[in-house]
This record gives sequence, structure tokens and C-alpha cells, in this order.
Amino acid sequence: MAADKQENQDVVALILKDHRTMEELFRRMRSVEADRAGALAKFSALLIAHGEAEETEVYGALKRFKDVDNEEVEHGAEEHAEGNEALLALLEVSEVGSDAWDSRLEDLVKAVSHHLDEEERTILNGARENVPDERRAELGAAFLRERERQLAADCGSIENVRSIVRG
Repeated sequence: MAADKQENQDVVALILKDHRTMEELFRRMRSVEADRAGALAKFSALLIAHGEAEETEVYGALKRFKDVDNEEVEHGAEEHAEGNEALLALLEVSEVGSDAWDSRLEDLVKAVSHHLDEEERTILNGARENVPDERRAELGAAFLRERERQLAADCGSIENVRSIVRG
């Protein structure tokens, strides 16, 4: 049972689970038959909570492992900023489903999908191969705590995203 709990808390598995959820929310935001505004609200909260938790609890810790690429970790944080900027541009479009909204959505999908792919191939593979299971579980618990704290604080609101992007 302890192994199951540890596996469920593995920071790599938790981050990957969020990535798959983001991809599903992209599908919903692209679908004219879905609640696109609702999907965007969920996506906004998840993207901000996820990114803030990675930067606060995970990235710094991973830099301490010699076989995890520090430049990729720093680049990951830069890509979070790009994703946040694209998110804000979409949130600022008032008419869901308009040409402007669809265009900003595609900009967001492109920025975030690039980051997810790169992070999975570099940072997360490095963490899986070089960070001991117990440490990954500790990082996973810290990641979840910060992620939940962010979600409880309405981190995906346009006001908060604006404050993150504009400093």
C-alpha cells in the first residue's frame, strides 16, 4: 500500500497527469459543441497552478541533481512565461468562439504543447532516471500542496494571470 501511495505522489506522474488534462481541455476549447468558456476557466486555473507549483517546488530541487539539465529547467520556466502570456491574450478576448478567440486559442495551444513536449523529453525523463523514488514522492507531495493552494486562491482569474504576466 505504501508503494501505491508513493507511486501516486511521484512528481513525474503528477506532472504528466496534468499535461494530459491540459490536452483534453484543449480539445474541449476547440470543440464548437463543448462549453468552451468553462473549459478555458478550468484550463486557466490548471495552467497557472501547475506552472507555479513546478517553479516553486520542483524546478529548484531538480537543479540539484547532476544529471538533470539545468538549462532545460531554466528554459522550462521561460516557457511558462510564454504560455502565461498566450493565456492572457486569450482571456482578454471577450467573445468566445470568435475568429480572434480561435486565433488566440491556437497561439496558446502551440506555446503550451511545445512546452509540454519539451519538458517531458528533457526535464521529466531526467528526473525519472536520476532522482530517487523517495525524493520524487516528496517533490510530488510538495507540488500537490502548492498546486492546491494556487487553485484555492483562484489563480486562473484574469486579474491574477494579468498580474503574473505584467509583474
